[in-house]
Amino acid sequence: MSDSGSQEAPKTRIPRPTVGNKVTVVLGAQWGDEGKGKVVDLLAQDADMVCRCQGGNNAGHTVVVDSVEYDFHLLPSGIINPKVTAFIGNGVVIHLPGLFEEAEKNERKGKSECKRTLVSPHRSCVCVLSPSFAVFDFHQAVDGVQEQQRQEQAGQNLGTTKKGIGPVYSAKAARSGLRICDLLADFTQFSERYKALAKQYQSMYPTLKIDIDGELLKLKDYVEQIKPMVRDGVHYMYEALHGPPKKILVEGANAALLDIDFGTYPFVTSSNCTVGGVCTGLGMPPQNVGEVYGVVKAYTTRVGIGAFPSEQKNEIGELLQTRGKEVGVTTGRKRRCGWLDLVLIKYAHMINGFTALALTKLDILDVFTKIKVGIGYKVDNQTIPHFPANQEVLERVEVQYETLPGWDSDTSAARSFEELPENAQKYVRFIEEHVGVPGKKSRMEVQELMSSFLN
Repeated sequence: MSDSGSQEAPKTRIPRPTVGNKVTVVLGAQWGDEGKGKVVDLLAQDADMVCRCQGGNNAGHTVVVDSVEYDFHLLPSGIINPKVTAFIGNGVVIHLPGLFEEAEKNERKGKSECKRTLVSPHRSCVCVLSPSFAVFDFHQAVDGVQEQQRQEQAGQNLGTTKKGIGPVYSAKAARSGLRICDLLADFTQFSERYKALAKQYQSMYPTLKIDIDGELLKLKDYVEQIKPMVRDGVHYMYEALHGPPKKILVEGANAALLDIDFGTYPFVTSSNCTVGGVCTGLGMPPQNVGEVYGVVKAYTTRVGIGAFPSEQKNEIGELLQTRGKEVGVTTGRKRRCGWLDLVLIKYAHMINGFTALALTKLDILDVFTKIKVGIGYKVDNQTIPHFPANQEVLERVEVQYETLPGWDSDTSAARSFEELPENAQKYVRFIEEHVGVPGKKSRMEVQELMSSFLN
């Protein structure tokens, strides 16, 4: 009651904000190279927008369309769809020469995607170097020097791609990096900061030579080229999430076991390639994350060094490598191969909360009469209930296998789950049951999930 005796009007409650559109996320569930590009290409046929949220041109996805092979390192591979808007979020470190080179290379093959690419100005340490161009090449040079020092001091390296990714993310954390918005805002101030960063690296690595003035001239040439492509990332994503209904697809790079926090450290990448990286790498809240697809290769591969419990250093590994054509898109290195490890997949699921699995390269197993699947770990004859965080412990793991009957027949022509041999179907169901996540067994099921965002 007020002093005059009249009753106060009830306060109007502000309604809870609507969630808006949700994004479908495609993430690797192993050490990368699971075939994420193929899954993204399939989903992108119905998408309005495809996003990259982390990593740099150390990632590589290959997509074949009408017998033409397209390689993607910075651009989302879903951009193959000419109706899709491609968005590169703030979590991605961008190598500008590589971005344009990649666009031009694929444009010559029939895809003019660069003109439709949007680059967020909230870009941390944007310039990651390619050896073909001299833009911020000290990141790449430092990457190589650091790798050499590790080799000399500890007798091992981290298997870096030498694309400068680690040094760039390190500069981001040290708050000395330069961003796209810095390049576009005031070039005089950008130049001063660039010079300071270059001199900082030269003081750390005295043999490092940098043509500062020459490189700044090259950078200045990029300003007008990228201006039409740049939007404010947070605002753009917000408008996409809360505007008219849209099907938004997020393409993860690398994979769960390469995550800087949850991967097999230190043999990992320098970004978060698990589901949390979607929110921080695109500037969007977690309630807008919808379906999360974990892409799983029917066996396991890894590039470079680091623990690999189910690796087969024998004729089985060689056969998987040969049949699967297991060579890295970015590095050109042969991949190490082994049996499917479900301990690893379950660990990735714990972190990412997969709503479905996409199983790839099942046909590579067609020639095996017996197939082993890792279902548990022992250390010092003791079963452990978790995936070890320590690299030395992981090296000592003894994998507990279950042997399943193979199907010893060609499945390459199968276009539905029902067309697979009975033992191949059992293999898929075995994976589903042990991980506790359903697999999407047909294109129709995937399309239905994409369509559900409009309901």
